Amino acid sequence: MATDIYTSLVEIVGEAHVSAKKEELYFYGRDAGLMPAHEPDYVVVPKTTEEVQKIMLLANREKIPIVPMGGGMSLAGLTIPLKGGVVVDTKRMRNIVELNKQGRYIVVEGGMPQGMLKAYLEKEFPGFMHSLPESPVMTTVGGSVSLHGQGHLTHQIGYTSDMVSGLEVVLATGDVCKIGSCSMSPYWFSKGPTLPDLSGLFLGWLGTTGIITKVGLKLYKMKKIRDFEIFVTDRDDLVPEILFRLVDTEVVEDLKAVNQAEPRMFEGLHLVLMYFTGDSDDEVEFKRRMIWESLRDIRVSRDGGFMSVFPDMRAEFLDLPQKAMTRMADEKKGGGFEYTGPIVPMEKYPVISRKFSELALANNLRYMTGVRVIGRGHGMMVGMGFFFNRVDEEMLERGKMVLHEAYAFALEHGGIPWKPTVIEQKMAMERMDTGALGLMKMIHRNLDPNHIMNPGNWEVE
Repeated sequence: MATDIYTSLVEIVGEAHVSAKKEELYFYGRDAGLMPAHEPDYVVVPKTTEEVQKIMLLANREKIPIVPMGGGMSLAGLTIPLKGGVVVDTKRMRNIVELNKQGRYIVVEGGMPQGMLKAYLEKEFPGFMHSLPESPVMTTVGGSVSLHGQGHLTHQIGYTSDMVSGLEVVLATGDVCKIGSCSMSPYWFSKGPTLPDLSGLFLGWLGTTGIITKVGLKLYKMKKIRDFEIFVTDRDDLVPEILFRLVDTEVVEDLKAVNQAEPRMFEGLHLVLMYFTGDSDDEVEFKRRMIWESLRDIRVSRDGGFMSVFPDMRAEFLDLPQKAMTRMADEKKGGGFEYTGPIVPMEKYPVISRKFSELALANNLRYMTGVRVIGRGHGMMVGMGFFFNRVDEEMLERGKMVLHEAYAFALEHGGIPWKPTVIEQKMAMERMDTGALGLMKMIHRNLDPNHIMNPGNWEVE
């Protein structure tokens, strides 16, 4: 049977794009995070929607697990084939399908890398952009939207999935369906309203309901000038109020807060980073004055103040995506960075930040807590992370324990999961409304009757 499966996959995509070699399965059985490895039986790299469809028909007939993979950059083990089977690597599916300048959207294949999309827009549609995530440039569009990714427009608009204007999806049964306006129109301008919004059956489901083969993305006007300010306070209880006031100015494009122990000059401090844009110096300076005025009384009371940045450091802060975290993660041989990422209300910043700092320091870990405000203050994404040396197994175990405790603490304080590991998914489902769990089970049962799609993830018993 194994030979038949391999032969069938070769017939679909060609011998050069199928592998069962041990050395290649090794790499597809793990990611850069700390989740346990598990190798697939096969890796297949399709080029077209039709090839994906044939792979799904084969897998559904033979009841073989299917694991969709984009860039494999989640750090949460979401593309690790927990029950073996076939990893479907979408890296060859990176074509631009359509650029509609008047409609301000672009349609790309699901395997399109974020960096390639950015370069294409800079060349073909200068002055417009998509929400670039803070992740390596090989992160794919399909991967980002499937787990509600974040980007530098998250504060203004929301998750990457909120910027989707349409989807093409191949179901576990092999059926191909289009979601949104593209289901009945040649235009990909809307994923749902006023139609029933079926995109929710695939966005956030971590590849357990189908494979996203095409994505429509809304594009946004890029201002000519981008600048930033950094506000610093040693009072964590003030951070929610600072964020609230900055949101209220309605001039901030991206809004983040960071607490980290290194470099030592930042120990005990909370840095609030705010980015704003304009088409002229006058517009930028007007927004800067609004920002400064919004925090005047906090500055006067000396509970916080704006931090100057050396000119040669400014480019680093304006990088899209920023590279500083990657450099910190690679300081040690075998180094890396791992984090857990719940979504919580802004008011929870003090208790979440304090708890993670206590856990990390008690376990002798270099740490960073970073938050990004979502949708003009309707929540914040929390990245509670630590830097590790991969060859130090004892350090890794300490790190796993700290992340587990921090995540449980966030859930206890009303948080919800973002990009959750299998362990975190189970923790979330234990707290979930039974009606919601029943609905998830019904959706799985109907969309994936043979339970082949990324089994082990969002698995409702």
